[in-house]
Amino acid sequence: MNSRLLRLVLAAVLVTTGVAIGLGSAQASASSPKQTTLTLQGNTYTPKAPKGATDDYHCTLVNPHITKDSFIVSANFSPNSIEVHHAILFLIPPSLAATAKADDKGGKGWTCFGESALPDTPPANASTASVGSHLQTQISSTPWLTAWAPGAGIDVMPKGTGAKLPAGSLVVMQIHYNLLRGDKPVQSQLELHTVPGTTPLQPLNLNLLPAPPDVPCAAGVTGPLCSRPAEMANLAKRFGPWAVTFDNIIESVCKRDKDNPPAGTSTSCVWPIGADQSILRLTAHMHLTGRGMQIVLNPGKPDAKTLLNVTNYNFDNQRSYNLADPVMTKAGDTIGVTCEFDPKLAQELPQLRKQPPHFTVWGDGSSDEMCLAIIQTVHGPYTG
Repeated sequence: MNSRLLRLVLAAVLVTTGVAIGLGSAQASASSPKQTTLTLQGNTYTPKAPKGATDDYHCTLVNPHITKDSFIVSANFSPNSIEVHHAILFLIPPSLAATAKADDKGGKGWTCFGESALPDTPPANASTASVGSHLQTQISSTPWLTAWAPGAGIDVMPKGTGAKLPAGSLVVMQIHYNLLRGDKPVQSQLELHTVPGTTPLQPLNLNLLPAPPDVPCAAGVTGPLCSRPAEMANLAKRFGPWAVTFDNIIESVCKRDKDNPPAGTSTSCVWPIGADQSILRLTAHMHLTGRGMQIVLNPGKPDAKTLLNVTNYNFDNQRSYNLADPVMTKAGDTIGVTCEFDPKLAQELPQLRKQPPHFTVWGDGSSDEMCLAIIQTVHGPYTG
């Protein structure tokens, strides 16, 4: 992969934003600044999957009415339905507020499969480089504010950190509905707890480090979708051709042959990590056949250090892990991400066993997989 494309992809998937996913403990003291609670609630929505799919991604625009620059210090998302697979909350800065309001079409929201907050996707024949450029622009302009996954409770950021929420900002609630669980009307709710922007907090950064799953059907299981080419065609039918291009981008960045990547029950990728950052919190995200994830600083080097080793991953009990001793990065450091999957679960889990057997790749659906390490940092030494 050429260096220009690598930079584009890194800009797309190494997103610097602001709120953690997972569990934390509240930090309150007599000297704590006054907190304001913002309650954001979209319209009731009945999920509908595209033809041949069992998932729906729907985005709703909400206005938190921020009149002064603020920091988010904790968040509490209430899915209010078993259909909700995950939720991501994106910041819409004041410069894009008018665009987002036009996209919202009177409060109806829009379908939003993929990584972008606003409803424009690359054309079907887009090149890998143009998709990377598109994602770079979208994600850097509309970063994550917070996210929720099953098992996560109220999310309190590490002491002394927060996420910037500028005056005049809007928020997009992207909710992934899993229709294998149900298709009833849903009205989810988000609470953001903020403090004034003058509060001396360290901005919390979010690094998203993926590895591409390429998991064959379990031994003895056959079917027309048990080859990777057939499943990639199926992926395009469900989510659009650009989803295949995005999958191929990850394969290429991880130095795998996108046309014939290694298949198996494990996957790995090594990513650069910027210097002079303090790593504070780690989260493992996979889907229903995920079994474990290992995150290693400088894998294969004498100073290699295991930061997280999840051996009992449970999709319904996802959580974050705060490091007892934050780790400071230096120039040239890398992060290795390795995931383990169990394809037999596709025939055992009630949600999956009625689906046709298929080769499993990176995809937005609940029956697809992800291997995503979420690493939260602050720039410079952690002072909290």
